[in-house]
Amino acid sequence: MAVSSVFLVLFLFFSQVSGLTTDGLSLLAFKSAISGDPNKSLSTWLESDDTPCLWFGVSCQNQRVAQLSLPGCRLQGYLPSELGLLTSLQVLHLSYNNLSGVIPTQIRTLASLTDLDLSQNSLSGSIPTEVGALENLTHLDLSANQLNGSLPVSVAALPNLSGVLNLSCNALSGEIPVDFGNLPVDVSLDFRRNNLSGEIPQIGSLLNQGPTAFSGNPGLCGFPLKNPCEKTTSDESTDPSIPLLNPRIDTKPDVNFPSPHPSEKHPAGAAARNKYVIVALLSGILTLVLVTVFFLQWHFRRIRSSSEGESVKKKEKKKVITEEKRREGGQGGGEIFVAVDEGFGLELEELLRASAYVVGKSRKGIVYKVVVGRGGGAEAVAVRRLSESEDGTDPPESAWKRRRDFESEAMSIGRVKHPNVVSLRAYYYAPDEKLLVYDYIRNGNLHTALHGGPNTPTSQIPTAYPLSWLARLKIIQGTARGLSFLHDCNPRKYTHGSIKSSKILLDEILNPYISGFGLARLISGNSSKSKPTITQQGSSPSSSTVVDYIAPESRGLCTIPTQKGDVYSFGIVLLEVLTGRVPGGSTSDEDMIELESFVRRAFKEERPLSEIVDPTLHHEVYAKKQVLAVFHVALGCTEMDPELRPRMRSVSESLDRVGSGGGSGGGPPPPPPSL
Repeated sequence: MAVSSVFLVLFLFFSQVSGLTTDGLSLLAFKSAISGDPNKSLSTWLESDDTPCLWFGVSCQNQRVAQLSLPGCRLQGYLPSELGLLTSLQVLHLSYNNLSGVIPTQIRTLASLTDLDLSQNSLSGSIPTEVGALENLTHLDLSANQLNGSLPVSVAALPNLSGVLNLSCNALSGEIPVDFGNLPVDVSLDFRRNNLSGEIPQIGSLLNQGPTAFSGNPGLCGFPLKNPCEKTTSDESTDPSIPLLNPRIDTKPDVNFPSPHPSEKHPAGAAARNKYVIVALLSGILTLVLVTVFFLQWHFRRIRSSSEGESVKKKEKKKVITEEKRREGGQGGGEIFVAVDEGFGLELEELLRASAYVVGKSRKGIVYKVVVGRGGGAEAVAVRRLSESEDGTDPPESAWKRRRDFESEAMSIGRVKHPNVVSLRAYYYAPDEKLLVYDYIRNGNLHTALHGGPNTPTSQIPTAYPLSWLARLKIIQGTARGLSFLHDCNPRKYTHGSIKSSKILLDEILNPYISGFGLARLISGNSSKSKPTITQQGSSPSSSTVVDYIAPESRGLCTIPTQKGDVYSFGIVLLEVLTGRVPGGSTSDEDMIELESFVRRAFKEERPLSEIVDPTLHHEVYAKKQVLAVFHVALGCTEMDPELRPRMRSVSESLDRVGSGGGSGGGPPPPPPSL
């Protein structure tokens, strides 16, 4: 405490001399601790400045430093204790640098810290127990360092953790404390590639983790890993329940002790007994010879058939699977990693070692952004971890069938290639873990673009921004083409079953991509039993909103998704884009009124278009005819009678005609009456 007080007094003194605040001087102390800055990232950090709020990587709130974010800057140095004086710091991101030394214990004073990412550095020493004092911390990533020691129990007591607690790729040792079972069930643990040992505690949230969370720790055993813990059996002589021999009793037999077998006194009886022994030995030898002969014959036949099979396989040139890695795990229940796209070059081990960030959650699983590599050569993919009941205890025949069905569905989905459908690149299957690897679409989704969303480090659309009419038209046209392709341009005539604005991803130039296709088939293992999703978690819309996307005839608990249901859902998306309203959200007239009913009532009552359309489009009056044409298509898609709804091919063609001039008037004409 005395040293901290001295630092504080000195900082206050120098802050009066230089004009910088205490936060600014703390950051200058951090700059002094940096011995290498090849990118000149800290060149703008000058002592002569009045405020640090304009420095690179620094963000402020109320003139206090709230964020220090310098990922991938190749900084060399250490973390100074003066960082503990940034008492208003909320985000500390220093990943993908070359920082060494220990994590300072003064980190405990960062009471406002919510996001701590020190991954991909060279930090050493143990994880300070003072991290447990950061009660507001929601995201903690210390992966890919050289940290050692045991897992601190104080980390397991952090009350607000969410997403992934990533301590992978270090040198942590010892057993996993049972306290980690008290973490919330929605927290995913990542303890991969450490030196942890002992049995994984079978308690709380530890039971909800997959085997990949603990892989790479040779000393760990127990569920969900496949290596059971060996139960040590104590020696009988040391077992307290078994009395020891009396040391006064001589355990060696007396040489003059009379034999208990009367035959030993009768040579004739001994000879007869020897005769029977010889016969038994000869019979055993003959039996062993016969068994050996039969085994050798069977073995040579197996080798011959195996070699013939290999020669046939070598002649097969056409292969659907481009990469397949299998590890034995029981009959029909082994692990398999398959790259369904020939251009996918990442290995399974690379994906498991890479940094992962949670970008979405739902009943069907958790979606991670996985970044492989560093700098300009880094590659990002989306990995969906499917939520499914474990089938490792199924009979071998059932496990083999489940795996075969999963592989068949995954390969079929992987063959679907369209510019507006997210491509499946690879998949991983194990009896208790299933992962799907997709292209990572960087710019969020349509729901976030229209209505806003949480401000996360992996999202480039933290809040809603006004989409122009041309951008909206481009998005709905591309989505219609992708959905039409799924419906009509495949031999299997696919159904999506869960179309909504959060399933439409956007790239940097607002090209749309349909995501979530085929999940129901992969999770259920039987497409005929798939059910509509009624609720969602995470960043998805609320449950009432999701229900509003589902066609009326599909809102039962045991209904099967249909293509007509997809058309209805897409019609709701069109109305959402046109009105800017959240389906199922409140309006000025009624609470929780369905969007489709609201629009139909407005047109029936002949209200002004300005009361229906998104207010951010009011200034684009030249697009009035196009807007009305899309309203007409949307109302056709949302007819109550499924037979009256058009096919997606007709919907796509109608929307393409809207953009080709059938309603645009050839460019902005003189302004008509206001929308």
